[in-house]
Amino acid sequence: MRLAIDAASVALWSWQVETDRFTMDERAFGLWGLAWADKVAFEELSAHIHPADRDRVRAAFTATRSVTGAYEIDFRILLGDEVRWISARGQGADEGILDGVMFGIFLDVTGRKQAEEGHELLAGEMSHRVKNLLAIATGLTRITSQSTNSIAEMAEALTQRLTALGRAHDLVRPLPGHEGKAALLGDLFSVLLAPYDDPGAFAGRIRVAVPRMGVGERTATTLALVIHEMATNSVKHGALSTGTGVLDVSSTTDGSDVSVVWAETGGPAISGPPDMLGFGSKLISRSIAHDLGGVLSYDWQETGLVATLRMRRDRLAA
Repeated sequence: MRLAIDAASVALWSWQVETDRFTMDERAFGLWGLAWADKVAFEELSAHIHPADRDRVRAAFTATRSVTGAYEIDFRILLGDEVRWISARGQGADEGILDGVMFGIFLDVTGRKQAEEGHELLAGEMSHRVKNLLAIATGLTRITSQSTNSIAEMAEALTQRLTALGRAHDLVRPLPGHEGKAALLGDLFSVLLAPYDDPGAFAGRIRVAVPRMGVGERTATTLALVIHEMATNSVKHGALSTGTGVLDVSSTTDGSDVSVVWAETGGPAISGPPDMLGFGSKLISRSIAHDLGGVLSYDWQETGLVATLRMRRDRLAA
């Protein structure tokens, strides 16, 4: 039985319900990050439970005395900066108590919970992408109709833009198994912004002027996500939503940092800072902080948005 328990990575515990004390095996103490002891009080364990889960766990354990049959509760514990997910399982009510002692197991389910969170994030991101692509297609159709003189000309121009959008979309999420090479920062912006340009209206309303710097595959993916999100917002609400809007992208270096300035003019009048609590805004903020070691700041001027992306230069080649 011990060999089977070890093979399954199961931690054993018993709970003296009257004295509120736990007896656990060595694996359980290791799981909780505690030194071995003959017994441990529930309050000592509670100190390691995530504050957001603590009351829920105590209420659940108390409720097991009146719940018939098997029970299971998942919760988080804190080991320094590490967050670990534990699943506590056992038999409730009198069925699980012998001489005043309730028995059960702990399982480390951190991997499963992280996978579930990843799937939820991916589902939210995919939903957000689909909505954005539909909004982009609508915006590109409107812009194209304003700069063409016939249905045939409009169809050709719109097809070219949607094709360019498809190429740009590949940069947002590279196909697995394909190893990319470092790109140039200016080329990355040019490719991703090409679908939104309108050279027919005037001599290029999107201008990119950045130093010659290489960008690694991982950084390119994050930057592509940021550019794609900002271009989408501009097509929906900003300078790229009108035929007279202009976008200037420039960059400067300052020691170990690189600053990219996204400046819009000629778009709809801005009355004040918009709500930046949407999924897309949260996604790019997290990506910039985690992957680029940087921050994106917004300056909502009357003439248009001026956004500054400041990131570490050594992250560009990653």
